[in-house]
Amino acid sequence: MTQFYLIRHGEPEWNINEQYKLKGHGRDLVPLTEAGVNQVYWTAKDERLKEAEVIVSSPYTRALQTAAILSKELGLDIKVELDLREWQPDLTFEYDSLERLAELGNDYDTNHGVYPPGVTKLWESKELLKNRVEKVIDQYLGFKKVIITGHGMAFRTLVGEVGEIPHASITGYNKTQAVIETTQL
Repeated sequence: MTQFYLIRHGEPEWNINEQYKLKGHGRDLVPLTEAGVNQVYWTAKDERLKEAEVIVSSPYTRALQTAAILSKELGLDIKVELDLREWQPDLTFEYDSLERLAELGNDYDTNHGVYPPGVTKLWESKELLKNRVEKVIDQYLGFKKVIITGHGMAFRTLVGEVGEIPHASITGYNKTQAVIETTQL
């Protein structure tokens, strides 16, 4: 059985979004803060990761930077998977502010991630998100231990957690047992 280590990206430099007035997908290009980089270096010291065979990453900058640090520290190759991207608050990629993101997120929460009968929302449903992440996971079931760098909401949806997953923390996951443990060094 494959053991997955889901590692949420380190702390991102969100203020860049407002500085450059980024919108839609452009908002996902922010790098890690210096603290975020240090978080990932610390996480790389976790003994469980030493036996991993590959790192699979979301294509977003913060996850790729996390994967790059882990790759350097652990000597592992990185495979980038588009479908490991974070929950999409706006499937049209038009949102342009923290306020709009909060509105869409609140609507998602109000509806518990489920489209009301006969209604399609701008945001990606919980079912769509979980299905696309699981399809990626299924491609790596031939490995014994896999590190996946990605995003809080995507991981929470996958494992059924309701609380926030800390930056650079490790959540153990396999197909038969949702959450083994979440640790942050």
